[in-house]
Amino acid sequence: MGMEKKNMEKLRAKKAFICDMDGVIYHGNRLLPGVNEFLQWLRKNDREFLFLTNNSSRTPRELREKLLRLGVDVEEDHFYTSALATAMFLKSQQPNGSAYVIGESGLTNALYEAGFTMNDSDPDYVVMGETSSYNYEKLECAAQLVARGAKLIGTNPDLTGPSEKGIVPATGALISPIELTTGKKAYFIGKPNPLMMRQALKRLGCRREEAVIIGDRMDTDIIAGIEAEINTVLVLSGVCSRKDMEQFPYRPTYILEGVGDIPGEK
Repeated sequence: MGMEKKNMEKLRAKKAFICDMDGVIYHGNRLLPGVNEFLQWLRKNDREFLFLTNNSSRTPRELREKLLRLGVDVEEDHFYTSALATAMFLKSQQPNGSAYVIGESGLTNALYEAGFTMNDSDPDYVVMGETSSYNYEKLECAAQLVARGAKLIGTNPDLTGPSEKGIVPATGALISPIELTTGKKAYFIGKPNPLMMRQALKRLGCRREEAVIIGDRMDTDIIAGIEAEINTVLVLSGVCSRKDMEQFPYRPTYILEGVGDIPGEK
């Protein structure tokens, strides 16, 4: 018990907390237990924090509005999405480039703000994110553009994502027909790509030793932290159980029931 208490003290001493959202902060339209207490603790102790999501469909403003509906007030600059990470990466690769986008407002807005134009005839990139407006016509156009030389980019490699109706196809599944049709492999920006983790650290203005990443998935959140050499917290409030965790050849630094365990006893 003494060692566990000491470890929790090391966790609470971290300067910055990078948190996944679904399964950590909320489940669908339900706020998870302990989230308000965790946020109060972060603010009271002047900790930096960033809500990081692989889902590219929503803008930071839309994410803020979702949390407001759940009773939590978090400023827009505390949200970082795979769409923002993708836009930053593409801007660094080809400033003022163009893209054919299959995705929602979170992705198109991020690319516009990064100086990109939308182009369906000869774009530099074909960019895919989560979307409900997926159809054969768009797929056909994207495949033809990639075959003609456009670079294929995915906001994140997730094959599935959660929804109110259950599991739904995510970017990794939606982009696979283009890969199979063209023989070209997509480059994915979101977790577990360490690129997104390094961008998050820059936004927080801290070193990796000062940060911790909190997530509910071993195959995205925890491996992203391990590959970026950031301490990791697996919370059991989402998709992964202790039994599921044993299937992976790596372990998180900490295992908690939920983020409400971090503030500890007051």
